Amino acid sequence: MMYSFQIIDWTIFFLYALSITYFGFFKVQNKPASEKEFILSGRRLSITGFVATLVTTWYGAILGIGENTLLFGIQTWFIFSFPYYIFAIIYALWIAPRIKKSGALSIPEQFRTHYGDSAGLAAALIISFLSNPAPYILSLGILLEFLFGISLGVSLAIATLFSVLYIWNGGFSAVVRTDIFQFFLMFFGFFIMLIFLWLNIESPLVMVQKLPNTHIDPLGGNTLQYVLVWFFIASWTFIDPGFYQRCAAAESPSIAKRGILISICFWALFDLMSITAAMYAVGYVSTEKALLTYPILAHKILPAGVFGLFITGILAILMSTIDSLSLVCAISFGRDILWRIDKDSDKMGSLIFVRRGLIIISLISLFLAYLLPSVVKLFYLLGSLLIPGLILPFLFTLKKNNSGGAETLGATWIILPILTTATWFIISKIIGGNIFNIEPFYSGIFTSVLYLVIKRKGASNGN
Repeated sequence: MMYSFQIIDWTIFFLYALSITYFGFFKVQNKPASEKEFILSGRRLSITGFVATLVTTWYGAILGIGENTLLFGIQTWFIFSFPYYIFAIIYALWIAPRIKKSGALSIPEQFRTHYGDSAGLAAALIISFLSNPAPYILSLGILLEFLFGISLGVSLAIATLFSVLYIWNGGFSAVVRTDIFQFFLMFFGFFIMLIFLWLNIESPLVMVQKLPNTHIDPLGGNTLQYVLVWFFIASWTFIDPGFYQRCAAAESPSIAKRGILISICFWALFDLMSITAAMYAVGYVSTEKALLTYPILAHKILPAGVFGLFITGILAILMSTIDSLSLVCAISFGRDILWRIDKDSDKMGSLIFVRRGLIIISLISLFLAYLLPSVVKLFYLLGSLLIPGLILPFLFTLKKNNSGGAETLGATWIILPILTTATWFIISKIIGGNIFNIEPFYSGIFTSVLYLVIKRKGASNGN
């Protein structure tokens, strides 16, 4: 199905494309010549740029937010909002000040420093999977296909190519400039949407009272254990390369700390707006079209012009996430994998490998976009599988006195929990239910803790 844009909607869409082109291409006066400039914008990120780029990047799964809220109601806030506030606060108070002092340009580099080359390569590979922009490219492709009748393949290619071009040109500086612009678009779009929903349907308070009981249940009809897994998946915040990159790029540790705390306030506001808007869709959008909750509802409620503004806001959210994740994946894959294994890397410098990584990651993302299931299911699978292997090893690198036996932990500490979780998943799939009714995520975390205890005890005994 295709929704036809009116002339005024097309005009708004075209102006958005021109604005992104301007901020991403022409606003960049001098192309970054060094890896520090390209990756971290010369470590000069101000509080404004920090907040704007952190907030916008966080909402790449905006269509998934609409989908989950339509299906499960307020549960969305308990699995996609509240847990992340908690871990973000911890990150701001404890982790952020330490990142600037470490001097590392990426998480894999920090792993390499503490655990050796093998651990650095393993971390880079895992982060390349966890941060891959494929789910968001798919979301944007589906949106463009739905709105304009463009084939999915063409839509995916357009989304990927456009973000790659201005990242290639300006690196992190281009990402920040476009994200500042897109920050205002995303908030303005949902603000307008809520105004029209209130005026044309009813007040939010009346709307909530009419929702099914399952939609006002924090569990959304699921088990407590299932919801708790989502809480622990939110610990991904600790190893989010986007967080790390922005803290490393900040002008000072205080800006990184304050920037995250301010961002939490904006996240809370946007979560309120986006979840409320999606709950209005109950009864107006069929569950078969859940992923397209926001554009379908907008088309039903908003007049021409306003519809274009809202859709542009959705596009801004998706583009801001695609460009940010494309860059951090390119850094992990290009600088922390390709550059490290190339025998002539020292002669060439890392910047050329980051750009090579950008091309490779973009092609991989396009391929994966065709294979992805539901965005929400994908987050649950990858989060449960991969996060247990990185959380504790990363936090351990931040300890002031962690020299004793750190090297002996190595890549095994990263890989073993992932293998445990994968095995748990496979066996659970075969038997038709979780082993001992325990979610696979917990098996990985337990393995990570157990390995650390055993290795530290062995080190203390001189073995």
